[in-house]
Amino acid sequence: MHTFYKGAPDVVVLPTSAAETAAVVRLCRQARVPVVPRGSGTGLIGGAMAPRGGVMVAMTRMNRILEVDLPNRCATVEPGLINLWLSDATRAHGYFFAPDPSSQMVSSIGGNASTNAGGPHCLKYGITVNHVLGLQMATGAGELVWVGGKAHDRPGYDLPGVMVGAEGTFGVVTAVMVRLFHVPEGVKTLLASFSSIEDASETVSAIIADGIIPAALEMLDEAMVRAIEEGIHAGYPKGASAVLLIELDGPRAEIEAQARRIEEICRAHLALELRVSQNDAERALLWKGRKEAAGVIGRLTPNWLLQDAVVPRSRLPEIMREMLAISARHRLVFANVFHAGDGNLHPIICYDDRVPGELERAKQANEALMHACLAMGGSVTGEHGVGLDKAEKLPYQFAAADLNFMARLRRVFDPDTLMNPGKLLPDHPACAEGFRPAAALPGGSWV
Repeated sequence: MHTFYKGAPDVVVLPTSAAETAAVVRLCRQARVPVVPRGSGTGLIGGAMAPRGGVMVAMTRMNRILEVDLPNRCATVEPGLINLWLSDATRAHGYFFAPDPSSQMVSSIGGNASTNAGGPHCLKYGITVNHVLGLQMATGAGELVWVGGKAHDRPGYDLPGVMVGAEGTFGVVTAVMVRLFHVPEGVKTLLASFSSIEDASETVSAIIADGIIPAALEMLDEAMVRAIEEGIHAGYPKGASAVLLIELDGPRAEIEAQARRIEEICRAHLALELRVSQNDAERALLWKGRKEAAGVIGRLTPNWLLQDAVVPRSRLPEIMREMLAISARHRLVFANVFHAGDGNLHPIICYDDRVPGELERAKQANEALMHACLAMGGSVTGEHGVGLDKAEKLPYQFAAADLNFMARLRRVFDPDTLMNPGKLLPDHPACAEGFRPAAALPGGSWV
């Protein structure tokens, strides 16, 4: 996400029901006005912005828990419900909602579903789509539809799977039915520091190769640790080149055995220090540092560009070496805080737009990193979605036939392409919005 994106809607509406939301979409369709859905506005991809004006549909007043069904381990909520509020409401009964983007204290579940958000614990529990059983949407055609539900092995198309991650280009999410998980018996959080980011990267690969899947496996580099300690005082060790935050959860006997094995692996990869949180307060402070990292980056730089690219986990040591080379080549500081267990990178490219040429070098470094990830079999984006930020980058990863197929799918839900224009799919130079079928498709196309 780049900080220079700007845009404002012509009108903001705040519906209080699904019926009102669908009515707004129908009115906009009659007037052929773009519609921009918005949750809490915490996304990092420009997905909830209105650079072309139009009507912004803000879902913040639809923030109720509609049903908690513990026997079926699920809940139905309105889209504006804050992510953490659901776990707060169910934890006393022994349940929680697993997807936990770092912004979970302020981000909405509707926004999480729209972007298919991830989070530190998606290594073990999966991303948002793995937790959505069904959802209600006011489509771009103005229809109010429910897809999915509590029953397993439903017949027909997997429409919740299609709609999650559509980023408002199909319609406005008006309700979400999600899974609930039992609160694990035990939780253990370890912190390990290393003298090199390569040693930390090799440790990540070794832990997974050993058959252990931690609940979370996060990495922070020296620059990021310094900013966190100056701003939050989370107790991270200063001076180390890399820090791993490793969390295990499950049966106590199992996590104790896994923790002992992880300590052996860390020492085998030259860990400088190993620490285990001693109580809930210490554990919460370690996570406070990690989850509020983006908020303290201002201590390092006046401007920054946040990347969200992915590599296969086995290529993590290689991409970290390449990142150091790119950083040196473009004479810029990279601060790293990312989901190492998933191979989901979040380098923060620091620059000062008051210095001539630095913004351009930051963009070039960003492009170089993205292409390096693709060359290693990765993706141009991970948990943050596509939005405005990555829409024009999709042709790096997909063929024209693939993008045309996605555009045609979109028109099933949004026949006039008025929903969240300019997001998710690149604009085609020959049309106002979205890809159009090519005159001649390449051989072997699966459209």
